[in-house]
Amino acid sequence: MTEAILLVGGKGTRLRPLTVHTPKPMVRAAGVPFLTHQLARAKAAGVEHIVLATSYLAEVFEPYFGDGSSLGLHLEYVTEEEPLGTGGAIRNVASRLHSGPDEPVLVFNGDILTGLDIDALVRTHETTGADVSLHLTKVTDPRAYGLVPTDDTGRVLAFLEKPQTPEEIVTDQINAGAYVFRRSVIDTIPAGRAVSVERETFPELLATGAHLQGMVDSTYWLDLGTPAAFVRGSADLVLGRAPSPAVPGRCGDRLILPSATVAPDAKLSGGTVVGEGAFVAEGARVFGSTILPGAVIEPGAVITDSLIGTRARVGTRTVLTDTVIGDGAVIGPDNELRSGVRVWCNAHIPPASLRFSPDNT
Repeated sequence: MTEAILLVGGKGTRLRPLTVHTPKPMVRAAGVPFLTHQLARAKAAGVEHIVLATSYLAEVFEPYFGDGSSLGLHLEYVTEEEPLGTGGAIRNVASRLHSGPDEPVLVFNGDILTGLDIDALVRTHETTGADVSLHLTKVTDPRAYGLVPTDDTGRVLAFLEKPQTPEEIVTDQINAGAYVFRRSVIDTIPAGRAVSVERETFPELLATGAHLQGMVDSTYWLDLGTPAAFVRGSADLVLGRAPSPAVPGRCGDRLILPSATVAPDAKLSGGTVVGEGAFVAEGARVFGSTILPGAVIEPGAVITDSLIGTRARVGTRTVLTDTVIGDGAVIGPDNELRSGVRVWCNAHIPPASLRFSPDNT
């Protein structure tokens, strides 16, 4: 297999304000755009040619990655004029593929961090003679996902969207968002309209007797669709829990990019990342968080499981827990933000304006 399609067109609305100015795959995880990790893993699996299906903020991708030669890849970009869904996006880039009708094409989503054994998925596809092979993973609570029951040979039996009652939960296997298509199957997807592979293409293929094969791979898997998940995914990359050849440094408790400045007595841990040109002042404590390029953390600030946007500023003694601060926002001194708070880009919170705990002074 030498070709892949990468679906990077989503608006990332659940990740706002991170995605107001930046498409979701370009938000930095472990110091580089998340997409870099996916491209590097595809390259390591032998993929040479990748077509990026873009839509939202499509103009951002090519100036950063170019033709892919710096990664040892050949990249092409196809932009949807109107959002086409997962199936429509796959069909929309078909003309850029070079594979023959029976050759395999890898397809993966731009918001999944996974340790999937890509080679094993391709081998499964080829040895079973499947039309489409799917990466499946097991989850504890499958209600938020599409279930994919299989028989004892791994052949897919059905696609069940987001079950809500115990009776509907017939398996803990879910669609993990990576596929291998027989090239000719891609051409059967309707062109020029929105199509969902999960709700339309796959069920219709099953109904017509096509062979859809599931491969359960329960290594690391995380949907980075929410801010909390994105922060955790970045930390897991730094800690080495999630595999990627693109982490720009050694795995460990923290990752400080070369042009960042961190005071000697600042404490960074839990997979924290400090991006290019960012500054962390004396006495600051940062755990499991991402500090994006150019951000400033003032003295004595305490930041836990949070993401600080590009050029944002966190004031002296301010405490942030499980929060997202948008690009250019300013959080004044002596504030306390917790529990999923999102501060929008360029917002300004005055000193000592918000807190969750009582004032003990």
